[in-house]
Amino acid sequence: MKWPNKPAADLAWGREISNRAAKELAALRLAKRLKDGDTVGVGSGSTSFLTLIALARRREEDKLAFQAIPTSIEMELACAALGISTTTLKAARPDWCFDGADEVDPKGNMIKGRGGAMLREKLVMSAAERIYIVIDSTKQVSRLGQKFPVPVEVHPEAIQLIETSLGKLPDVKTISLRQAVAKDGPVITEHGNVIFDVKFSKIDVKLEKTLKALPGVVESGLFIGFAPHIISIKT
Repeated sequence: MKWPNKPAADLAWGREISNRAAKELAALRLAKRLKDGDTVGVGSGSTSFLTLIALARRREEDKLAFQAIPTSIEMELACAALGISTTTLKAARPDWCFDGADEVDPKGNMIKGRGGAMLREKLVMSAAERIYIVIDSTKQVSRLGQKFPVPVEVHPEAIQLIETSLGKLPDVKTISLRQAVAKDGPVITEHGNVIFDVKFSKIDVKLEKTLKALPGVVESGLFIGFAPHIISIKT
């Protein structure tokens, strides 16, 4: 039995999707990779949303069966509205996954986490056999940190501790606790944590391990060494 209410059937992104036509073309390219029986890791964001729609269409046209491992509540709701079966990493390993990124350097290292789902995204990406990242050309940078801060997911009990610890790291320019838009106070992640956005003047490959070693840090938005397949959209 299906839920008869709006959240179960509403298939709409919460805001206007930028570069929609280009993202839809990229979504169609990704959908062509779908094979019968695939388990697909589903990233978060508008490109992932459009790709889900393309995958559902491909499923109907070519009579394919697949299951998804979503990385956020919004993607879980989108899967439900599209009638896409979902599973978890506890039950299945993704054959491939797709996602977006905030910044990508020439080696494929990334900054992610504006949507706050970096923990689940990194888990799914680590488990997938193949990784596809869809970005527009503005997200390609010569070095990480040029345009975006590094999100750092932190347990609420460690807010004061982590802000102090972050302030002692070299190359830190600014530290800000991410504030919510549609609620009072800070953004709360799906795991009940908060997010610091940290601007660095320089980011090296060791920074991710340095951040993760701080007691109270749950995850960082640095995705280092994943070597994804990059699909770049011309804007």
